[in-house]
Formats: sequence, structure tokens, C-alpha cells
Amino acid sequence: MAGIDPTVPAPAHTATPVPGIPAAASETGTPIQDRLAGWVSDLTTLHELTERLARTGTLDEALRELLNAGASLVGARRGMAVLEPADGHGPTATIGLGLAHADLGTIETVPRSATSYGRLLDGLPGGPLPEPRPSVADDRTSPDRPSPDRPSPGRPAHDGPLYDHGAEGAADTPTAAPGAVAVPDLLGDEHLDPRHREVAARLGFAASYAVPLTTQGDGRLGAAVWLYDEPAEPDGRRRHLVGLYGRYASAHLARLLELERGRAEIATLTEELLPTRLPRVPGVRLAARQVAGALGGGDWYDALPLPEGALGLAVGSVSGTGPGALAAMGRLRASLRAYAVMEGEDPVAVLSDLELLLRLTEPARSATALFAYAEPVRRRMVLAGAGHAPPLVVGERRTEYVETSLSAPLNMLACWEAPSVDLDVEPGETVLLYTDGLLRRMGGSVDRAFTRLHTAAASVPKADRGDPGAIVDHVLRLVLGTRDDDAAPGDDEDVVMLAARFE
Repeated sequence: MAGIDPTVPAPAHTATPVPGIPAAASETGTPIQDRLAGWVSDLTTLHELTERLARTGTLDEALRELLNAGASLVGARRGMAVLEPADGHGPTATIGLGLAHADLGTIETVPRSATSYGRLLDGLPGGPLPEPRPSVADDRTSPDRPSPDRPSPGRPAHDGPLYDHGAEGAADTPTAAPGAVAVPDLLGDEHLDPRHREVAARLGFAASYAVPLTTQGDGRLGAAVWLYDEPAEPDGRRRHLVGLYGRYASAHLARLLELERGRAEIATLTEELLPTRLPRVPGVRLAARQVAGALGGGDWYDALPLPEGALGLAVGSVSGTGPGALAAMGRLRASLRAYAVMEGEDPVAVLSDLELLLRLTEPARSATALFAYAEPVRRRMVLAGAGHAPPLVVGERRTEYVETSLSAPLNMLACWEAPSVDLDVEPGETVLLYTDGLLRRMGGSVDRAFTRLHTAAASVPKADRGDPGAIVDHVLRLVLGTRDDDAAPGDDEDVVMLAARFE
């Protein structure tokens, strides 16, 4: 309407209504609509970046996504993230963006206390540095006017509120992320460590901006630093955005760190409960592989020498996940070894005794198992299964499943019973025993999973067929790399495979 100024200045001393969201600006001549559009654009960008970060499931993936997102927010091309929890329990990692492994090694030759990320990780002060220079690249500050939130080169950035309110009602200017360290001119900073300048010149970066990765509950997790090819630093808006993003990223990393530590503990416990080495029995060569699931299941394998040169082979799976399933698995495996020594020639009797024990000691838990009594010299096997997948024979002339009778898992019916199966093996053939977790990891229908497993076993190169370990590695590499992602339940399932090659 004629006579009305389209730009309306904000009243002085406008307070921020919501923490973390900028208050209305007071620069005259700036349309309110443009500033609102800028804020909406920033919030949209943060939403998209945090959504992408939330989809990462490992620490490595999260750190790489953090570096990429942060680089776009601060306007840098390269960077590195260092994961180093303050409690010292690990894990630790260093991830680079646009930096080769050798470049990361070169950066690590700089004294840790001289680097911005090192000072953040060790809680060191910035040290005596020059007075602040005029701010650059901030659309709210003229080139000739000092910026109130601009830290000295190499000194930790302002650790106050996210928005600085001027004494005279000036525009609210975003400040740096709390604890951030900006070094806008590495090569021109005379107070910088000489080795730091030397490495910067060699690798071709001239400025850096680092932020800590911390949470209130977990403390310091690590630090991220982005590197500029020319002297530069992010303006107040970019510092504010990367600060908000860093808070969310730190919380996400803390959750992944807790999950990773839990997985490591479960993997260690599982390794302790499984055989430390396989026995050497004349006439047969053995190999075993175990792939732990994310939650820790109760899949297991065993191989034990029996009287008169015989060999007992077993694989099984206990229902449930976590420490309870692992403890049950350990008890079941130890009991099966005792039953195999007493009556190993009769696999049905071994599984029957195991079922009775499970019913008495763990009435709420079920289990699948397969036990085989092998005579390597005669190349003969007698096996019985309780709700378990059939073994697979791999040889020069055949790759086929062993015809086993259909049976229920242990502790599922009033009384378990199933006939045993005799198997004659040709010289050079390998028998693969595996748990159902392998089929579930592949996803899709059971028939399709069996087909994939058969195809992988049939495709073992002739040069590898004499080594049971190479056969197992080849099969697992193919089947675990061809999951049906539309139907796969994820990586929560344990996988166990035991191979016996008869000479």
C-alpha cells in the first residue's frame, strides 16, 4: 500500500523466545520475510542432515556422515573426526574426509597440544595468541568492524549463549559452538607450532575450524575439525548451525558408542564359550567360523575326539538373545559334550538326553541342535537333528543337502524323537554344518535361502576345495553379501558354520 515502508525494524532489546532459535533481527532495511525465509531454510537443512545421521547404524558411518554434513555447514572441503571417549574405555577411531590414510598420519606427527582438536580432546587452553582481527564472511558485520563473537586465531570460540545481544540493542548475532576453536590463518599465525605450519603447507590447508563432540551425561566423546584450502573461517550463521548439528551428532554418537561396547562384550563372552581350537583327528580336517549378531545370540558349534578314532560334530542354537541366551548356550554345549562321550555312537540318544536336561533346567527355553558321530577312517557319519537345517555335502561330483527327517526343536513337544541318518562321504568331500541364523540373515523365503547357499557352495573354486577354511570363507562371503534387503531382519542373528573335509 502506498506510503508504507515494506521493511519494519524490530524493537530494541528483543529477547530470544525459544533457546536455540534466533530472535528477530534489528537491522533496518532488511525485509522480515527474507529473514524468516533464511531461518526456515536453516531449520530445513538441519532437519535433512540430522535425518541422514539418524539412519547410520555404526560409529564409522556416523563419523563419516558427521564430517560430510559439517563440511557443507562450515563451507570446508576436508576434515577429520577423532573418536576418543574421555573414560578411556574405547573404542577409538580417526576418520578423514578428503584426506588419505597417509595424510592423517602426517597430521598426527604434529604435537597434540598444538592442534585444535588435540586441545579440545585434552581440555587444554588456547594459549597466548594475537588480538582478534576483524570478522570475515559474516553478512551482519561489515569488513571494517570487529565482530563481538569472533575469537582470537587459534583460541576457543565464545562459550556463551548461542546468540549475543548487543548492549545497544544491536542485532542478535550467532556465536560459535561452545568450545569451538577457529584458526583462520594457519600459515600466517606466528604463535602456531612450526611443525603445524609445516604440515599445513605440505598438505595444502590454510585454516581450520574444530568443534568438540560432547554430551552432558557421557562427557567428551571426541572432536571434529574441518580444513580450508585458503585462509577463512565460518561466519556466525554457519558456526551456529554446526553447533546445533554437533549437539545432535554427539548424542547420536553416544548411543552408538554404548551399543558398540555392548556388542564387543557379547562377542568376547561368545568367544570364551566356544572352542578355542579344533581337534586334530586322522582322516579329517576341520574349520569353523562364527559371525556374532548385533544382540548376541546362542548359536554354537563343537568338535570333540571320541574313542577309537571317532569324532563328534555338533552345531546348535538356543532361543533368545543377550547374556541369558549365551549362558544357556554354554550349559547346553558342555552337557552335550558329556553325553557324546557316554553314548556318541547313538546321536538320537545324545539329543534325547539333551532335551531332557533342557526341559528340567530351562523349561521356558527351546533349542535346535544337530549332532553327528563321524568315523573318518571309514568316511562314515551317523547324524540326528532336532529342528535343525540339513548339512550340505560339497565335493567334485556333487553338491547336495543331506536328507534328514523332519523333527521339532528340543523342548517344543511333550517328547522329542527323530530317527538318525547314515551318510557315506567320498574322499575329498566336505560336510558343512551351519545354524539357522545363516538362513535368516539372507532374508527372503527359506527355499530361496537354501538355493543361495547351495549355489555358493557349488561355486567354490577347485583350488580352494582342499581347504575347509577356504570353503567356509567362500560360502559365507557370497551368502552374507547377497541378502534380500526387502525381507532381511538385519544383522541380529548369529551365524555358525562348521566344515569337515574327509581325506
